[in-house]
Amino acid sequence: MTALLEAKNLVKHFVGTRSMFGRPTAFVRAVDGVSFNVKAGETLALVGESGCGKSTVSRLVLRLIEPDQGEISFEGRDLLAMGANELRAFRRDAQIIFQDPYASLNPRMTVGQILAEPLVLHDLVPAEQRQKRVEELLRLVGLEPRAARRYAHEFSGGQRQRIAIARALAVEPKLIICDEPVSALDVSIRSQILNLLRDLQQRLGLAYIFVSHDLAVVKHIADRVAVMNLGHIVETADAEALFASPRHPYSRALLSAIPVPKPQAKRSRLVLEGEIPSALNPPSGCRFHTRCPYVIDRCRSELPQLLSDSSGHLTACHRSGELPPADAILPSDGGLSPTLARLIAAFNRMEEAGTSGVGTDDATAPHATAPHANAPAGI
Repeated sequence: MTALLEAKNLVKHFVGTRSMFGRPTAFVRAVDGVSFNVKAGETLALVGESGCGKSTVSRLVLRLIEPDQGEISFEGRDLLAMGANELRAFRRDAQIIFQDPYASLNPRMTVGQILAEPLVLHDLVPAEQRQKRVEELLRLVGLEPRAARRYAHEFSGGQRQRIAIARALAVEPKLIICDEPVSALDVSIRSQILNLLRDLQQRLGLAYIFVSHDLAVVKHIADRVAVMNLGHIVETADAEALFASPRHPYSRALLSAIPVPKPQAKRSRLVLEGEIPSALNPPSGCRFHTRCPYVIDRCRSELPQLLSDSSGHLTACHRSGELPPADAILPSDGGLSPTLARLIAAFNRMEEAGTSGVGTDDATAPHATAPHANAPAGI
């Protein structure tokens, strides 16, 4: 299958410091040779610690910022060669949902005006039909049509994020960048938004680039995962394969930090020591070697290449074939603890009987999507 979006060797350096005459003297190497692709209808998750460059990558593929080097193609077309008119048309096919719904919605516009704006900019719907289209978008994300008359500050965080999703859907895109769309929300609402995104993907055939640092979330929404560290992708694989058998020490450390909802579960944490290197002056060789427990001299001098095996699992590590089995490092939860299982069962019975006194900030949203049974614990 031809990739919907393909990025090759993307590089983006920002000026870190300047001389007294204004000349750049140091650069932040935010993205330093990143390659990946996204197929139609799939979800690629970009994960890593804060500052690893994942949000910068998402803005590069939308041309919200320009890369210093590299290639980006969308449906086989060279995105970097597009002129103003072609780029405007591309904006219909690719949209973004920002992290903070409190900052991404204009407080001076009603919800109806916010959702109608992209329809006007792209001349998609005649003026007399825009109100109907706005109401359809609100229903699609689980809100009542009367919400169009209200302002963003009148809604809860989860409802605001639903409005942001509706705005992204207004132009009928093929690709949506989800830049940490649930990290600013209460944990009680996150599963609702994640389930909404999954349902919309199945109904509309959307492709997602899901940017997140929360692997518990990523595990339940991603088809493939790309792990980033200091501007490089160090591992890429199908989500099931990566969570079952991560091969890069950095991926293992991230996965071993996932909370397990069972206090008695046996696990062996891979705790990283030392400070995270600065992107202003990244270390030579493998950029992870200063914190890697398996480092050898070769790691300090030679940058490992992202190589694939027969299954398509890509890893950038000199010692990936020599590491101990992953099951000795990853958490083994064995399911929920008996106490937590009983608590969840009791809560579900109360909810079914309509006697629960526990509610969420977003529970009043009409048509709110119920959490899936396999939603990750804690969200």
